[in-house]
Amino acid sequence: MAVLWGDTCNLHLRPQEGSSPPQGWFPVDSGAEPREPQEPRAVGAEPREPRRRGVWPVPISLPSAPQFSFLMTEALLIFSPETSLLRSFSRKVRVRAHWALQLLALLCALLGLGIITYNKHLNGKGHFVTWHGLTGLLAVLYAGGQCAGGVLLLYPKLMKNWTLAKLKLYHATSGLVGYLLGCASLMLGMCSLWFTTTVTGASWYLAMLCPLVTSLVIMNQVSNAYLYRKRSQH
Repeated sequence: MAVLWGDTCNLHLRPQEGSSPPQGWFPVDSGAEPREPQEPRAVGAEPREPRRRGVWPVPISLPSAPQFSFLMTEALLIFSPETSLLRSFSRKVRVRAHWALQLLALLCALLGLGIITYNKHLNGKGHFVTWHGLTGLLAVLYAGGQCAGGVLLLYPKLMKNWTLAKLKLYHATSGLVGYLLGCASLMLGMCSLWFTTTVTGASWYLAMLCPLVTSLVIMNQVSNAYLYRKRSQH
């Protein structure tokens, strides 16, 4: 009885029964999976793990939207008269802490953006093709511009034609827009297929409620500190 032996590309007929197949071949009619030829190794050496495409060689913790949102929220709440952990310190200390937290948030966002972009490149997937990806990219770029604008408040002498009060007003309002943009990107990510299959039921609604509540808190803080006070002065 003839036995068919084949590799991934060709089929070969072996008329002699009991003959051993070449290395890496398999019986066609047995349903066995093809085996890749093994590389020769020294006696006593440990076998090598097969390479998998698109998988990180070492475990990596991805600094992404949760870390970015948490640090950015804490940086803004530093100036809150009710919930600030540093309200007993001077304003100069709170400004420096705000600057440090915002810088850490930006670094986490840039690192997460770089890692996910490289991972998509390894897996051959498109970049920034979803609303979550587009708003996330816009939020990272906006955060970079907002941090650059914050330097002007640290050194207001660089803007001689602008008063310090006006710089604070513009920085606070533009920062609020950037925060809402980041929250929108986070919520769009929670609507993705991966997140909706991982987090279901009441946990999903609770996760969606968190950025909504923090957005309302930050909006109320900025409005009371700058917008309403500005209107009362006129």
